[in-house]
Amino acid sequence: MASDPALLGTVVDAALVLAAALTLFAGYRVIEGPTVPDRVVALDTIATNVVAMAALFALSTGEGLFVTVSLVLAIIGFISTIAVSQYVIEGDIIE
Repeated sequence: MASDPALLGTVVDAALVLAAALTLFAGYRVIEGPTVPDRVVALDTIATNVVAMAALFALSTGEGLFVTVSLVLAIIGFISTIAVSQYVIEGDIIE
């Protein structure tokens, strides 16, 4: 039962739809966020959701390239979140 490919496909497709919907909600927070830190957290959420969608797409299609893409996106998302947070706190990225 746990290795049923049809069930796995359905769950992966549902997770892709859920991640896409959550990305849209985070996009709304980026646009309408009351404060800059709210927008930074929403951008980090979007980056995380895009990484999850790339990994789920790799699982769905069996293409290993998307796992590499998701890892690169995770690194870029982490570095960009740190840079924006440093800019919000200090007013400058590199002192």
